[in-house]
Amino acid sequence: MKYMTFKWAALIGLLAVLHTAQGQKIDYSLVDKDDVRDMSFEILGRISNNILVYKNYRNRHAISVYDNEMQQKNRIELSNLPEKIINVDFISYNDFAYMIYQHQKRNSIFCSMVKINGEGKMMSEPVDLDTTQVNNNTENKVYTLINSDDKKKIMLFKIKRDTERDYLFTTILYDQQMKVLKRSNFEIKSPDRDVVFTDFVMDNEGDFAFGKCTRIGSRDYINKVDLVIKAASADSILVQKLPLNDLTLDELKIKFDNGNKKLMMASFFYKQRRGNIEGVYTLIWDKNKKEALKPKQYIFNDSIRLEAKSENNSIKTAFNDQFIRQVVPTQDGGFAVFTESFYSSSRNNPWNRFDYLYGPGMFMSPFYNPFYYSPMTRFYPYGFYDPFNRYGTQNSLTRYVSENIVTFFFDENGHLKWGNTIRKSQYDDNADSFLGYQMFNTGTEIRFLFNQKEKRELLLNSASIDADGRVKRQPTLKNLNRDYDFMPKYGKQISLRQIIMPCMYKNYICFAKIEY
Repeated sequence: MKYMTFKWAALIGLLAVLHTAQGQKIDYSLVDKDDVRDMSFEILGRISNNILVYKNYRNRHAISVYDNEMQQKNRIELSNLPEKIINVDFISYNDFAYMIYQHQKRNSIFCSMVKINGEGKMMSEPVDLDTTQVNNNTENKVYTLINSDDKKKIMLFKIKRDTERDYLFTTILYDQQMKVLKRSNFEIKSPDRDVVFTDFVMDNEGDFAFGKCTRIGSRDYINKVDLVIKAASADSILVQKLPLNDLTLDELKIKFDNGNKKLMMASFFYKQRRGNIEGVYTLIWDKNKKEALKPKQYIFNDSIRLEAKSENNSIKTAFNDQFIRQVVPTQDGGFAVFTESFYSSSRNNPWNRFDYLYGPGMFMSPFYNPFYYSPMTRFYPYGFYDPFNRYGTQNSLTRYVSENIVTFFFDENGHLKWGNTIRKSQYDDNADSFLGYQMFNTGTEIRFLFNQKEKRELLLNSASIDADGRVKRQPTLKNLNRDYDFMPKYGKQISLRQIIMPCMYKNYICFAKIEY
């Protein structure tokens, strides 16, 4: 599922006034007997002054419509949809949302679209956007949906593995009215079989970008990265080899900076295989010049390591369980990098960082079989709750641990301005739904919401960081009803001071609106 983006201009520009008081109001929705804990959902946000949530359970699809106090006004059953849907994506606007879904009929995968209004009702009959022929039944999606930050450009794309080392891309670029602007096909050839792609991103002009990473051995470290850029109006692609300075990289994260027409990249790096994470590698690609600026590498000193380490790590291994969660551009041309500690322990399988990052199926099998390659989100899918953990690594008798958040801010040249740590300690058995955090932009600071166990109860905590790197820990949120357990990482910010957050109440899922 697609993940959400954040607006940072107010934070860096310091355009908002200082607040003299802090407080919050929490409204809980009533429990709906159909909203069992195995239900999947996605928060669409505020549409026409209503709050909409998509819900799915056992081939039943519905849109719940809530008012501003989280009282359910209506529940619209989407009965016109096919019985078996493989994947669902939403793009929300002020007065409507696009529901784009994939379903199979015989040997064809259809990608279809329907428009939903603020009352949760279909505004038109479903429309087929594209079709792909397959050889058999599949549970995996074929199409991936992405959109620009301003949501004025939308892209569907699919990747077919044509030979053992070749990938055929089909991209369809749409405008905000879902009118086709450009359909293109291009091929990526690779001399190596151990290839994995980065996130796929698109800027406000419709330019499409990703990294093709070559790894040393199966499921190992990155030693080569090619940046692939496809301009919105072009059929051809630009491929540039990125300078790694003889470093070995971990997972590479990328993000467009629309305001400054740049592409930001960040990764942890190693100095040797099987070694410890040594620091952060950053690189900025200038869109106007069509070239990469000189890459930077920041080696963690003992002070940063001491702040970041958990109880189970030494100073040397402080970042070995950290993962880059977001790369976010800032108004001044710099960018922020947010990392989080995460690992698991199991009686059946040892914890493996690279299995967690890419999982089975993400690398190309040595036994060639043509198929459609489906990019998958290994961390939480930013808003889509999947109780069966189809996008993660779920094993029986597994304990999940999520700990400190480390923040880094870099200037427009990639130099580190400051770094700081928000300390937290979380764990749960056989599920990670209550772990992680939600990032919430209040206009003057970035706030992180996350659960902490206090006297054997999960309580929602808050910590914030301002533009100068100062961390402030807020008291436990007021007016918390301890019968509700929040799932922060599946929440969604719907306005400057409001966030919708799912929670569990006696094995039922409901939703809370937190207003600051």
